Amino acid sequence: QVQLVESGGGLVQAGGSLRLSCAASGRTSSIRAMGWFRQAPGKEREFVTSISSSGSSTYYADSVKGRFTVSRDNAKNTVYLQMDTLKPDDTAVYYCTVSPLYTGPTSLASAYYYWGQGTSVIISS
Repeated sequence: QVQLVESGGGLVQAGGSLRLSCAASGRTSSIRAMGWFRQAPGKEREFVTSISSSGSSTYYADSVKGRFTVSRDNAKNTVYLQMDTLKPDDTAVYYCTVSPLYTGPTSLASAYYYWGQGTSVIISS
């Protein structure tokens, strides 16, 4: 089992920045790719970004490309999401997730097995 705990969410004005963190514990040796998804009110969960097991490859949804940056520190078993130039459309609950199978970044929700409880991000206009 892997436990994931997100932090860093909050309320910011449009154009501002936030940095989310997700710390993994438990059977961390099984972690390969890591990712972030989000779910806005009344909408389905959607892919945001993913990072390979080594951290050398990343993949972003078009909606966040150029504004969001994913990174990871394998020594700390932590993945980060730096979010800049935030828009009201970025308002959502953000979920951290890890894949025990995929080493490369992927947007497939089915590739991920463990999920965090989510952290709320609210962007005011």
